[in-house]
Amino acid sequence: MKVLLFANTEWYLYNFRYAQAWALQAAGHEVLLLSPPGPYGEALQTLGLEWRAAPMERLSLNPWRELRLLIWLIRFIRSEQIDVVHGFTIKSAVYGSLAARLARDRARVSAVVGMGYVFTSGSAKARLLRPLVRGVLRAALGGQKSRLILQNGDDAAVFEQARLIDRAHIRLIRGSGVDLDRFTPPSDEPATPPFRVVLPARLLWDKGVGELVEASRLLQARGTAVEVLLAGEPDPGNPAAVARDAIRQWQDEGLILWLGKVDDMPALFRSVHAVVLPSYREGLPKSLIEAAGCARPLITADVPGCREVVTDGVDGLLVPPRDASALADAIARLAADPALCQRFGEAARRKAQAEFDERIVIERTMAVYEELIS
Repeated sequence: MKVLLFANTEWYLYNFRYAQAWALQAAGHEVLLLSPPGPYGEALQTLGLEWRAAPMERLSLNPWRELRLLIWLIRFIRSEQIDVVHGFTIKSAVYGSLAARLARDRARVSAVVGMGYVFTSGSAKARLLRPLVRGVLRAALGGQKSRLILQNGDDAAVFEQARLIDRAHIRLIRGSGVDLDRFTPPSDEPATPPFRVVLPARLLWDKGVGELVEASRLLQARGTAVEVLLAGEPDPGNPAAVARDAIRQWQDEGLILWLGKVDDMPALFRSVHAVVLPSYREGLPKSLIEAAGCARPLITADVPGCREVVTDGVDGLLVPPRDASALADAIARLAADPALCQRFGEAARRKAQAEFDERIVIERTMAVYEELIS
């Protein structure tokens, strides 16, 4: 097969799909990675992968620019003689699938990671775009040569109820997989105090950044010794991005320590006592699975995607979404009970090994390709 992996950023391909690309190459298939231009394109090439830049703007709503992109994709798929087009996130999944369908009906796989800004935001712009996106999704996902990969059952129910795709064409694959030979437990637990927690994510409001900052404020008022770390950068291409000035102000107040982009995530996870992600909705958060691989106890919101990773009271704690007080209580509970942290962390590691190892995810994804080609 010749497989095209198409995403809306080269950062996504580098962080979430390079192992899949390697596995496809090792199995004797040709792989081409496609995204808008960016610095991680060169990094992908350094890894020995073939990456190309697409004339795509993530937030463009200009109909002529979008039509030109679709025509470019059709020609690209034909000229490269692509057998399977696999698109990630809503825009790339829709455009990749439409182009593959129009390029002599090639096999196409759409992976929608979470429901995206259009479906999770309450802004007027998101509400306006929602019916349009639903209509385009129906056109893109239809046909016998189409499969939709979703990461959690809640999203699958949404697509079924909205009649966006034939139920028989949905495949549930939990996450993009984690290298559990790289994300391993620490040899020694970090010293205390203070109790250190980290939120590892793009710094978006809908990741629960504001709630974590408020939780830090509440913990300080209670006299609980906790150090709150933010590991990640704002995403300038996302309307929900947190302003850098706000992050600097929180740091000046002593509420958080902003680490920015972190290259060695296993080392970061091993250096903290717990990992927090109070997100409003996820597909399946890879950062939580990576932290689980490092045997860290997890605190996350009781929302689709997150609750697939964390079982409350077994490997971590679930809190109501958008509830800073409950989040502060959960952090304080772990800070006061090292034995509970150890028990949760060990259970999180076992669950990651059983369900989220990248070898399991890659095997199931390749089975979808083979199903379409055969």
